[in-house]
Amino acid sequence: MKAMILAAGRGERMRPLTDDRPKPLLKVNGKALIEWHIEALKDAGVKDILINTCWLGDMIPEYLGDGSYWGVNLTFSPEAKALETAGGIRHALDFFEGQPFVVVNGDVWSDIDFEPMVNKAEELMQKAQAHLVLVPNPAHHPRGDFVLEKNLVKEKGEIRWTFSGIGLYQPKLFESLPQNQPYPLGPLLRQVMDYEQVTGEVFEGKWHDIGTPQRLQQLNDSFSKSHKVIEFK
Repeated sequence: MKAMILAAGRGERMRPLTDDRPKPLLKVNGKALIEWHIEALKDAGVKDILINTCWLGDMIPEYLGDGSYWGVNLTFSPEAKALETAGGIRHALDFFEGQPFVVVNGDVWSDIDFEPMVNKAEELMQKAQAHLVLVPNPAHHPRGDFVLEKNLVKEKGEIRWTFSGIGLYQPKLFESLPQNQPYPLGPLLRQVMDYEQVTGEVFEGKWHDIGTPQRLQQLNDSFSKSHKVIEFK
């Protein structure tokens, strides 16, 4: 199985931290956000990883190299303009050779184990075009995004969860999108939700949306209280 890490965004809310570096290179416990994802995917047996880039995009391949440091193969998908989530995936769709793939937002931090989802990918994708990992609603997003009923993700309902930015997808979900045009993921998912084509699961482990400098500081503070900070790369 292959995976994609989304790393093309500008990170406006993270300024001034993102004025001189892409958001996925901001560090948590001395290690860049994107490194945490690479290591977690590698631990799950995923060794072919695509990373899209745009804002200060040259810095990401310069920092990561070809992936040999982690024992993976890294490929980069540069975008002249940010294509948003679905547009960025469409731009790089050939990389997945028609097979289901994992996508991870480069600006979240989590201790999720990808292995169960990777191992069940064939089963999960038999009747769905997308499988989303949902999390309990954080304080900054109390209303959540979606409802989960009998493993189906829906838009309307009482108990709502937040989309983690982690999911498993079928290539056909993106094939109809125009090439090189920005397109968000949310509307695309909602279209196929109406046909019961989106399944999901709830992850209740550690997950953080690194959306502001304050949230990044809070996460680093939580490490400093319980872990020795180790500088990487």
